Amino acid sequence: MLNKEKLTSLIDESIYISRDLSWLQFNHRVLDQAKKEDKTVFERLKFLAITASNLDEFFMVRVGSLYNYLDYGKSRLDYSGLREEQFKTLLYEEIHQFVNEQQNYYKDVVMPRFEDNGLQISHVEDLTDSERIEVETHFDKTIFPMLTPMVYDNYHAFPALQNKLLIFAVVTMDKTAKAGEKRKLSFVQIPKNLTRFYEIVREDRIIFVPIEEIIRTHLDKLFRNIEIEQCTLFRITRNGDYTLDESEDLDTDFIKELKLKLKTRKTGRVVRIEIEKNCIDWVVDILKERWNVEDLNFFETDTLLDFTAFWSIVKHRAFKYLMPKNRHPVLPVGLTKQNMSKNIFDRLKKRDLFLHHPYNSADHLIELIEAAAEDPNVLAIKMTIYRLADDSRVTSALLKAVENGKHVSALFEVKARFDEENNIEEAKKLQEAGCFVIYGITALKTHTKLMLIVRKESDKVKRYVHMGSGNYNEDTARLYTDIGLMTTDEAYGEDVSEFFNAITGHSRPRSYNRLLTAPNDMRRELIKLMDQEIANAKQGLPSGIVIKVNSLQDDKFIDALYRASQAGVPIKLIVRGICCLRPGRKGLSENITVRSIVGEYLEHSRIFYFHNDGKPKVYGGSADAMVRSFDRRIESLFSIEDKLSKQEAINILSYNLKDNVNAYEMQEDGSYVKTSVPEGGLPFDLHKEFFKVSLKEVKAVSLFSV
Repeated sequence: MLNKEKLTSLIDESIYISRDLSWLQFNHRVLDQAKKEDKTVFERLKFLAITASNLDEFFMVRVGSLYNYLDYGKSRLDYSGLREEQFKTLLYEEIHQFVNEQQNYYKDVVMPRFEDNGLQISHVEDLTDSERIEVETHFDKTIFPMLTPMVYDNYHAFPALQNKLLIFAVVTMDKTAKAGEKRKLSFVQIPKNLTRFYEIVREDRIIFVPIEEIIRTHLDKLFRNIEIEQCTLFRITRNGDYTLDESEDLDTDFIKELKLKLKTRKTGRVVRIEIEKNCIDWVVDILKERWNVEDLNFFETDTLLDFTAFWSIVKHRAFKYLMPKNRHPVLPVGLTKQNMSKNIFDRLKKRDLFLHHPYNSADHLIELIEAAAEDPNVLAIKMTIYRLADDSRVTSALLKAVENGKHVSALFEVKARFDEENNIEEAKKLQEAGCFVIYGITALKTHTKLMLIVRKESDKVKRYVHMGSGNYNEDTARLYTDIGLMTTDEAYGEDVSEFFNAITGHSRPRSYNRLLTAPNDMRRELIKLMDQEIANAKQGLPSGIVIKVNSLQDDKFIDALYRASQAGVPIKLIVRGICCLRPGRKGLSENITVRSIVGEYLEHSRIFYFHNDGKPKVYGGSADAMVRSFDRRIESLFSIEDKLSKQEAINILSYNLKDNVNAYEMQEDGSYVKTSVPEGGLPFDLHKEFFKVSLKEVKAVSLFSV
């Protein structure tokens, strides 16, 4: 095993940043949101919950993927230059540091503010006598019947303990048993359908009593006449990374295969054990042996286990007034109440409509879908679906469209991670109603966001198109920043029609007018656009690249950016999360800057800008600059041709580069430095400024000199 200095040297020498270490930097930036002085205690709890749910997924997917290599003896060289075992040790060390920071911040800063904000998280022994009686009654009537102690000994197999549930390891002593059998280990899983907190309302506050503390207090009712030596709460995280080995055999029942794969999440290998401190070694040794884990897999805590529990406090009706109010969306740039036609179809025939959510309401898009479902002239609706809202208006509209005799095609991506079951159910609902449903495309995940509405107008057929970066989900459209373009431009109509024909049939699409698609040509075409900037720079012409994505990881794409930087092209990258490119390295990337925006809204829009000698080429869409986006997903980027829409996209990039409230600047070593308001300057918070953007400002914006 290499020593720490050698590991650090290897990492520094690499021209790429580790994807997983970069992700941990992102979660640090999310945690940083909880530390902002202007945040209420409830906002702090919200961001702590987000970091916890982020970490859950990271363990299930990224750490799970690492163990796929380790457990099956496969070789993997991380972008950091480290092999599997070396990288595992380093990664867990970094995660432990993050978890310690997360827990200490909760204990030292957030908990002391509870009392002044009308809440308290309490143990049973801290309650009054009457409250303890109330809690015991709740245990006896509701909790006790749902609990099942599961003993593990020579006569009982080790139980199948479930992913992400709270579990008690209970060590008991039976003095009447034979020698060697006196000490026994049992497990008590807390069912996920029990609410995490029992609430007690006092005049000045709400007391939240953790369900595990209620069970701990009354555990002797499950183990009568037996001495309980110790009970320790823990929680396991299992590998949730899986690969669908798609078959070309048309008789294969794809949905059944997927369901079988999903079941492995309940029994996948354990990659993390969160456990209360001071658990006896005997129990730890049993868990280590059973799950083939090491000390580094254990994360000890002396505070609340599983911070995702904070969501139930954050969303509590009693504290709603203390959470920031959602700002009211504004009209899209260039639209006024006076020039908005009552008919959405007439409105789109007059001009393209560029939407920037949540600043512009998703209702403009939902209105189009609902109008299409009811309009007698609409013949067909075709769309891709990745994640839907609960009680989705989109599903309701499509069902109404089928009921009204329209042809409806929906490409449901049933491999949308952690939404698979919901998507399968929604797809079945539409299929049973008469909708033509496609369950994804073999080994490729369909991530693109496209919709086509075909409408008969006089003696012609007109196509209405929507292309975007976000899901057709009206709930997340209030929380994520996304872009979308609604248009009747025939070039887009031809492209999207061609796309759906290729997906639903067996045609091979011709070259597209306005779309860059993956897995066929997206990476190649984007690199060609970079090469043109390189050529312009070498000829002394104005050049420049600005890209906004969630993640930047594809090495071929990064290498092209490095070449552009070395040719003198100024490059400004806005990367919310993972960034494997190393900026500012002499001779490699000194002309590249990287910033991350993390704030009130989740930055989710993707925009690619190429200066093109003062005649900018701008693309938007659903694709990140990742290997999976270019090679293993059905993706699309759309060229933004309408002059005003293009300026709106450019203005989004401009605001992202101006922000000095939510922005972090990436350093050459992969760390991030928070930006600050310059002395004597004014704060520029893009999450507020976009509610005030003017048509005049949009028309005048530019990113580079001409």
